[in-house]
Amino acid sequence: MSLDILAFFAHPDDETMLCGGTLALLAKQGARIHLLIATRGEGGEMGEPPVCAREALGRVREDELRCAAQALGAASLTLMNYIDPTVGEGDELYPFTEDLDAVTAQIVEAAHFWKAGALITHGVNGEYGHPAHILAHQAARAAVGELGSDSILFYTAQGSFEDHPFPRLSNLDAPAQIILDVTSVLEEKTRAAMCHRTQHALFIRYWSEEAGRTLTVPEVILNIESLHRVSPVNEGQGEIHDELADLLWSSGFARLPVRE
Repeated sequence: MSLDILAFFAHPDDETMLCGGTLALLAKQGARIHLLIATRGEGGEMGEPPVCAREALGRVREDELRCAAQALGAASLTLMNYIDPTVGEGDELYPFTEDLDAVTAQIVEAAHFWKAGALITHGVNGEYGHPAHILAHQAARAAVGELGSDSILFYTAQGSFEDHPFPRLSNLDAPAQIILDVTSVLEEKTRAAMCHRTQHALFIRYWSEEAGRTLTVPEVILNIESLHRVSPVNEGQGEIHDELADLLWSSGFARLPVRE
């Protein structure tokens, strides 16, 4: 029996840029990936030059997300219909709701509907501290508490490890327990990233500044990803073994982080 995995993220493109290779690799290993996305990213960037007007951004980004879901091999996509707030003064970011209980209930409902054996979401630090990512993590943690940690595996994306290729994305309080070389599915991850046209300028901005030249989207797609298992808690330093982890070990592209 194949594993059903609920992948819950705050915005379109989070699924691709944070763990698109992981999701594509799991799909190729026979898992069914069910994407659950809180917002349509209405408050995000529109592209340079703009791909669309602000009032059309939610619809456009939903289309981009559907394109990316297909590229990653997802079995289903569900939007939770929260509105993504626009970025505030001084680039201040906001959560998509204050109602943690409502988000938790929707995750529980989705997990039951898809009979999910595993949940993957944002890390405890919200990667670079995004309040919407932190909210998503908190709601997922609460949902696992309601579902029972013995009934669903709980993983977060972008665990921290030495020599992380983009430390800003890593969750410092969630050490990586599995590091993945996703080169074998880099074509799928890149194709998914190319779907998110409104976000291309955002994807390349940091890397282009670092390189001193304008890079292309394929040039900045990371081929290394990582996971942290929240529950059940891993007490040791060796390989984690569960239904999700075993799919990754069997792929031949997973490794343990180096421990001092």
